[in-house]
Amino acid sequence: MAKEKTLSDKMEKIVSLCKRRGFVFQGSEIYGGFAGTYDWGPLGVNLHRNVVGEWTKSMNMDHENIAMIDSSIFTAGKVWEASGHVSGFSDPLVICNNCHTKLRADHLLEIIGVVADEKMSELQINKIFDDNRTKLHCPVCGKKDFGKVTAKSLLATSTLGMFEEGDEQVYLRGETAQGIFINYKNILDSGFYSIPFGVAQVGKAFRNEISPRQFLFRKREFEQMEMQYFVSPKDAPVAYEEWKKERMAFYDRLGVDKNKLRWKQHENLVFYAKDAWDIQYEYPFGWNELEGVHYRGDYDLSQHQKFSGVDLSFFDEETKERYIPHVIETSVGVDRMILMLLADAYTEDEMNGEKRIVLRFSPNMAPIKVAVFPLLKNKPQLVEKAREVFVTLKKELGAVVFDDNGNIGKRYRRQDEIGTPYCVTIDFDTLEDGTVTLRDRDTGKQERVEISKLLESLKLN
Repeated sequence: MAKEKTLSDKMEKIVSLCKRRGFVFQGSEIYGGFAGTYDWGPLGVNLHRNVVGEWTKSMNMDHENIAMIDSSIFTAGKVWEASGHVSGFSDPLVICNNCHTKLRADHLLEIIGVVADEKMSELQINKIFDDNRTKLHCPVCGKKDFGKVTAKSLLATSTLGMFEEGDEQVYLRGETAQGIFINYKNILDSGFYSIPFGVAQVGKAFRNEISPRQFLFRKREFEQMEMQYFVSPKDAPVAYEEWKKERMAFYDRLGVDKNKLRWKQHENLVFYAKDAWDIQYEYPFGWNELEGVHYRGDYDLSQHQKFSGVDLSFFDEETKERYIPHVIETSVGVDRMILMLLADAYTEDEMNGEKRIVLRFSPNMAPIKVAVFPLLKNKPQLVEKAREVFVTLKKELGAVVFDDNGNIGKRYRRQDEIGTPYCVTIDFDTLEDGTVTLRDRDTGKQERVEISKLLESLKLN
């Protein structure tokens, strides 16, 4: 219980810091908020950019055979029929008869240690729920009075293009993968890629979540970074293992604590998968999925070939074989990765006898790389020199801030709290000898550095 309380406290502190320092704001906050939606603040935008940048580099720049696309959020309704989402993409909804709160049945069962996979049928999960009704209570009102469990579609609907009753049903995309599958042939036909090759994209996805929760972890509007790797059936098993190794190694470049990452294999596979593993992270609320690495087989392309009538097979000129490529998927949420980085970086310690909060981001992930201070804001010469140093660094690094608000100690604490690796102070000695005080976030160590050598003194990669 003590550990659970500590984890809960940490999560609350992270949420508070995100609001206070401009990482994340509640969606539609001034109107009371809109559940499952969040807005990125100034620092959140920078952190988001760093996350997407590192992932894009790991895909597009580190490989010669991966293409980047940006597919439409709206697609024809038949895309989701072919993919199986219309008939098989749902969560188990149960309603408290006392307070009418809508809840996920599998989440309620999870609280008492009973596993009920969301991929189970409505009949299966109802039986498990009925067997455990006496142990379950509503987390809102505390009563033990629930209705029947029903499967509710996760696809978010839209009226786009629906002008008459008989018009085709339209959905906001539930994942970005389908945009890749329906463009696979276009990319292949462009002549720049051949099997094996991957297609990657970063984009918004939408899910009609029954009970969005755990801050950025489970949202109704979120962003995915997905890559679908198309490979011959005989080469797929080896490629799958290679991608599993590469995706776990990716987190080294983000500076994530290795002890908080682990693999977990899916016990109950979804309809399209031949094998599926998740990279899990130990969030403040416990171990949970960060990234999925799945072997999807030829299900997706076969389904779209069947529903569209377009031949999506590949003819190998060397082997003279024709086949539907198999697909290996890597999929991670931007929001979950950012929450992971915040949780991994959040630290409370003491420096010089004073308690502080510090986000120990790896320098390449830090939303602000350097903060520049004039020692005193009422000394024009110091301010002018500080602005000069600030402009020079900003041209080179981009994510640099000028801070003259409060005494030096308060400025250090403010920058520690947002994870800025370095602070540069311009003082009276700067005017005499052209040196500045360079202060390290993690150690608090301060050293004098010549302005001309300042950039090379920053270790930001």
